[in-house]
Amino acid sequence: MIVGIETSDDAAVYKLNDEMATIQTLDFFTPVVDDPYTYGQIAAANSLSDVYAMGGKPIMALNIVCFPTCLSMDILGEILRGGADKVIEAGAVVVGGHTVDDNEPKFGLSVTGIVHPQKVLKNCGCKVGEVIILTKPLGTGIINTAIKGEVASKDAYNTAVEVMATLNKYAAEIITKYPISACTDITGFGIMGHGYEMASGSNVTLKLFKDKIPYINEAKEYAEMGLVPEGSYNNRTYLQGKYELRDVPEWMEDILFDPQTSGGLLFSCSEDESEKILKELNELKLKSSIVGKVLPYEESYIVVE
Repeated sequence: MIVGIETSDDAAVYKLNDEMATIQTLDFFTPVVDDPYTYGQIAAANSLSDVYAMGGKPIMALNIVCFPTCLSMDILGEILRGGADKVIEAGAVVVGGHTVDDNEPKFGLSVTGIVHPQKVLKNCGCKVGEVIILTKPLGTGIINTAIKGEVASKDAYNTAVEVMATLNKYAAEIITKYPISACTDITGFGIMGHGYEMASGSNVTLKLFKDKIPYINEAKEYAEMGLVPEGSYNNRTYLQGKYELRDVPEWMEDILFDPQTSGGLLFSCSEDESEKILKELNELKLKSSIVGKVLPYEESYIVVE
């Protein structure tokens, strides 16, 4: 076992031989949008993301489905079609799965990937002096709350869907060409929670720049309206005493702790390499940004100013 549960990493990695290791991960959740096909795409992209965060390539996926028998099977078919299309886009195959009767739909994938044992990316290993790069904007949790409250604008909805449905495959294919010290993907614990895991596992402090953190524009407006998911408050409670915020407005706090669905990759690299990496990343649809730097451990694992 190369990677287990020691640092709350994104997936397990098991070495088969000197040339190949397998990556195993699983994720599923309730609908975040009403359209079943789009929901299937988002859930699949989210499940596949952990393989990319480990520096690997997904090869096989199993569907995980909870579905109420009172709903039309056509809806389930669209969910599965959306998931399958994302798996095909990833270059992997769906090989079946398991379905149970449940009161509320839930969908996701168990994904198997492969990686060279010497090229595994872990969520720890940040080095002092490196920069931190994020490959997708934040705010999808807040936007999803606004969608459920039927107050989200069409632009906010479309942007959030694009962010959530975009595979991290394309960013991963770029960054794995470079020496990356640590990598994770931003999901339910938000940038603060996953940043904390990187920092604590590396025994460093991550300093995040509040003015450099990208977010979906409408997330600020909706946060100021109080449309903040419950998970944001849970994240604050979990991280209590582990972070320091310096002159950060309340709406930005909400975005920092916002639980993301199928968020971007967060990784550390040398400042010298960062310019070349960003040049390639920013040729993709979603822009990447330097959001922080790695400092020697101070009194908190995460500092935002």
